[in-house]
Amino acid sequence: MRDVSSRSGVSGGAGTSQPLALAGMLFAVSMTFIDQTIVSIAAPSIIRELGLSSSGMQWVVNSYLLSLAAFFALGGRVADVLGHRRMMLVGTVVFVVASALCGAVPEGGAALAWLVVFRAVQGLGAALMFPAALAVVVEVFPVERRGRALALFFGVSGGLTALGPILGGVLTSWTWRAIFWVNVPVAVVAVVLTLLARIRNTPRPEPIDWQGAALVAVGMGLSVLGLQQAQTWGWDSALTWLCIIGGLAVLALLVVVELRTDHPLISMQIFRDRAFSVDNAVLFFSMMAFVPVFFFASVYAQVSLGYSPNEAGLYLLLFFAGFGPASQIGGRMLDRRGARPPMLLGTLVGAVGFALWAVKITDLSLGAQWPYIVLAGAGIGLLLTPASTDAVNRAIGRSYGEVTGITQTVRNYSASVSLAVLGTVLLHTLTDRVQQTLEAQGLAAGPAHSAADRIAQSITGHGGGSGAPTGVDSSVVRQIQVDFAEANRPVLIGMAAALVVAYLCARLHPGTRVTAASEAAEPVPHPAP
Repeated sequence: MRDVSSRSGVSGGAGTSQPLALAGMLFAVSMTFIDQTIVSIAAPSIIRELGLSSSGMQWVVNSYLLSLAAFFALGGRVADVLGHRRMMLVGTVVFVVASALCGAVPEGGAALAWLVVFRAVQGLGAALMFPAALAVVVEVFPVERRGRALALFFGVSGGLTALGPILGGVLTSWTWRAIFWVNVPVAVVAVVLTLLARIRNTPRPEPIDWQGAALVAVGMGLSVLGLQQAQTWGWDSALTWLCIIGGLAVLALLVVVELRTDHPLISMQIFRDRAFSVDNAVLFFSMMAFVPVFFFASVYAQVSLGYSPNEAGLYLLLFFAGFGPASQIGGRMLDRRGARPPMLLGTLVGAVGFALWAVKITDLSLGAQWPYIVLAGAGIGLLLTPASTDAVNRAIGRSYGEVTGITQTVRNYSASVSLAVLGTVLLHTLTDRVQQTLEAQGLAAGPAHSAADRIAQSITGHGGGSGAPTGVDSSVVRQIQVDFAEANRPVLIGMAAALVVAYLCARLHPGTRVTAASEAAEPVPHPAP
């Protein structure tokens, strides 16, 4: 296998404006990050105006994430074949057209089908755009400056996730349709900046493995669907496990097929590189904490602290007060010392931050929690850029799109697993605690359990928004707020545990560094851990 470090000095071509290229890619991917959280804030308004059920609204949210998971790998491969700049533009257009159509959904019986379909098309556009945009940044910046460039890329784009609730609250006060229409001017800016940057399109005409694309779409789609629906169908449901196990079986078949394919969708040989495998393992376990924290912390801020959706968004910004600066430090450490030191430091700092946050979360005071929220964010910021960049730097034959497709698929799958498992832990813990609270008020065990289950479902919500429980005596509300804080403690401990596993994985990294000097070197592959 050729050394993955030998492709790193490529630039985007003479005349390419690196600042404009980076800005264009940031504007493009910002839409995908904001869309992960903005729709949940507008959910109550959408349900009310269109007459949707909570389960129907959950499909509106999940269809985007399902499509994203199913098509990321294909998007990365197509970007390599047709050119990164071209596919970034195509993905942006697909995404923004679907966004505009989501905002134009007609009222009536067709509303749900309309939203689900075009949200899925949005996910397809994001899957085409994101790997291509990240690959553009990798190509445009030489290896000695790539860590800092991608630190800015991940720092800014990741921070935009926290703006989703704030922006959603502001736009929904006008009309919920604006949460989709806001993508139109952002996409226009992204396209204009991309054209002005004069980025060279570098296609690599090769056959596309459509069989592999179908297998990964079915495997990822089925397993993610099972994880998404586990709380609705139940973990004891045969349908839940049929989707999860069936999806994993299809993914196992994908590995066998890809190893026998001349031009595979995913080059399995890259996993023989020890550093690449470790990078992806670190991303998998660390993303179990990073992505779900937005959902859990947002609901906690509204329920236990009594914040509005906009204030909950500001609560999340504390996380990025640590994440943003730390991502810049992590990028500089990567450029100077390689990926291993910042990954080790980041996983350790993040684990400590989440653990201490778990200790203080029952103190219903922002003053008691903020240092640990910042520390948790700093840990994720330190490790995210080095792990992602080091993996992409090791692309076989400069298949940057393919490798970014792999890393983003790993990240999204990790988030799906974590949201399903931790969401179940939260729901069951909350139900037990609320039941104890209601029984202490004199309610019999049976009715107390039924009421606790109903309250827990309404708080953790499946597409219906969140807030303080309603229909409960005011004297009990305060205790339920404490119960919800207590229920979030094992969630944060689970996130800390995931980062401990990520730390152990990071220790297996060989410590080799990708440098411009190694560009012409013939590789010496590392054995897989």
